Amino acid sequence: MTQPLTTTAPEVHSRLPRVALVGVHGFGERHLANLDRLTAAGTLELVAVADPRPPAEGKLAPGVEVFPSLDDLLAAGTAPDAVIISTPIQTHAPLALAALKAGAHVYLEKPPVASMAQYQDVMAAAASAGRLVQVGFQSLGSEALPAIDALVASGGIGEVRGISATGLWLRNRAYFKRSRWAGKRSLNGTDVVDGVVTNALAHAVATGLRLAGARTVSDVASVETDLYRANDTESDDTSVVRVRTSRGDGFSGAPVVTCALTLCAPAQSAPTVTIYGTSGQVTLFYTEDRVDFTTADGTRSQSFGRTDLLENLLSARTEEDLLSPLSGVGAYVSVLEAIRTAEPPRQIHPDFVTWEGEGDDAHPVVHGIESLIRRAALGQATFAELGAPWAASAGPVPDTLEVNGTPVAAVHDGTLIRPTSSPRPYLHPVRTLAGTIVTDHIPEDHVWHLGAGVALQDVDGINFWGGRTYTRDAGAYVWRKDHGMIVTDSVEHTDGQRREQLSWLGPDRSPVLREQRQWRWSAVGDSAWKLALDFTLDSATGRPVLLGSPGSNGRPQGGYGGFFWRLPKVGDATIWTPDARGEDAVHGSVSPWLAWSGTFDAGTANPAHVTGDPDPGLGHPATLVFLASPQAPDPWFVRHEGYPGVGLSLAWDAPVTTEPGHPVQRTATILITDGFLATQDIERLISTLGEQA
Repeated sequence: MTQPLTTTAPEVHSRLPRVALVGVHGFGERHLANLDRLTAAGTLELVAVADPRPPAEGKLAPGVEVFPSLDDLLAAGTAPDAVIISTPIQTHAPLALAALKAGAHVYLEKPPVASMAQYQDVMAAAASAGRLVQVGFQSLGSEALPAIDALVASGGIGEVRGISATGLWLRNRAYFKRSRWAGKRSLNGTDVVDGVVTNALAHAVATGLRLAGARTVSDVASVETDLYRANDTESDDTSVVRVRTSRGDGFSGAPVVTCALTLCAPAQSAPTVTIYGTSGQVTLFYTEDRVDFTTADGTRSQSFGRTDLLENLLSARTEEDLLSPLSGVGAYVSVLEAIRTAEPPRQIHPDFVTWEGEGDDAHPVVHGIESLIRRAALGQATFAELGAPWAASAGPVPDTLEVNGTPVAAVHDGTLIRPTSSPRPYLHPVRTLAGTIVTDHIPEDHVWHLGAGVALQDVDGINFWGGRTYTRDAGAYVWRKDHGMIVTDSVEHTDGQRREQLSWLGPDRSPVLREQRQWRWSAVGDSAWKLALDFTLDSATGRPVLLGSPGSNGRPQGGYGGFFWRLPKVGDATIWTPDARGEDAVHGSVSPWLAWSGTFDAGTANPAHVTGDPDPGLGHPATLVFLASPQAPDPWFVRHEGYPGVGLSLAWDAPVTTEPGHPVQRTATILITDGFLATQDIERLISTLGEQA
């Protein structure tokens, strides 16, 4: 049985707990300040410290003994009731084992250990000694956590869709020179596992897991790591870790915790943990113990207190009394172990990094990292899946479309897309012949928008578009468990042509539609190429299937669905048809073609990193010309003000029916050109297509 730290028998006056501190420099100085506070409050007695470098003269109160090591401290017979360990990471486990063997309770700084094996050893030693081990994740002492738990349990934000932990910090060269182990994965053959995930922003990870209900090793189903570094270190400084939990029932299964973290931000901001619900969200600024509660009624902020973890340890009688027990951080250690055993972090190419400051004050800034962190959190995606230009490839190498030997598009099967974004095949990035990217995927505003492809929000009540569903009953967009997915059954890919057999599967994975899709591509002159998409949708149910949209379900001007092309940021955009100009005028119109020209954002497209452009902020001019489908007069769906996108609306204001043996067929043709085109240029270009045919 665990022994309490204080004596409470009636015949014996209670004595103060005797505490020793190992490691008085670095973070140990914060512990000294806290120990001074608690000593003055009559809560404890600091009896000894241990450090190879003694504290400065006058730093300690009279009577506090000083030793060069924990072994010397324990051998001297000081017999502390509790030992605080605030030393280099690689020493945590051996020192904790020594303190437990001596009969002391332990306050163990984060990260508590450097491997899963060490974690199991310390757990076993604590159980054998009947002693408590508290881990120094101070954020777990926040009174905000039980308040958030209560709100989520009451359904205050609906069902949980996912959890993200984000951190945008900056650290300079001096940070990695502060000790021999800083920035190391190992030191002289001993595991260290320093890094942004395991140490600098470890509180974000631990707090996110705690709010997901993932505490023990068994609460973690899998850990995926995507690790990078801009600094000249061994450890990661810019990473995404995605943890699939095995506890609870999230909106689409057990909650997923996505941790997107960097030490290479342009400016430091408060890290957050956000719980996304079907009717709201909660964001915890854990360094401030402040929470933003967002519901349909708006956002309210509330600040909370925090329980000091050392005080919590001193007052605890059993492990259940601890706010951050060693047994409760097994899920975090699972993340640490995944990073320890992962491939070393990939170096971010210097072309994508700007150094700011001089000497030891200099710090790296990864280009576009703020947007990438937000997109990773919202889309539950890794940097590789987002297609960050410095990231590794995600999954199998995608098939490539080439025009005269120039890569112009990549084909994704969609299997890496989160379930609530309706996974499906799509093209991205699509490029001009000069390399300017003219598609986007997993953007911040609508993470379910995926490059160029086919998507419908209502197929017999199933959402194959992603995100919220517009329903006539609600008269609004609502989160529903209605997301389907489109899977690839077979592919024939040749030069200039790609045929795909696809199955549209409902939430229960039963077939709803069969699709035959054909992509065709070819050059059109020296600075343009043509992309054609033919798709045929046939019922897979043996009965008629209705193909609908928000527009067919009552949302005015919301008839999107069918062919859709998501554009990246475009400056000075001009949108026009032969008869109209501007978003409002062309949206919902029927015309033989629609053109979109502008300066495509180089930060999104990154053509500078391909061409060596000395000023990537300039952007690159391009024009897209979308040709109407010859099978039906589908209206154009156009968005620019809220986000840039173009589609041909299959079901503008009424559903379309596909019946067995009577499929729905559409063709979309897109001309992708460098530079700005005028109407006469477009008409001339279109006329050459007829000549080619």
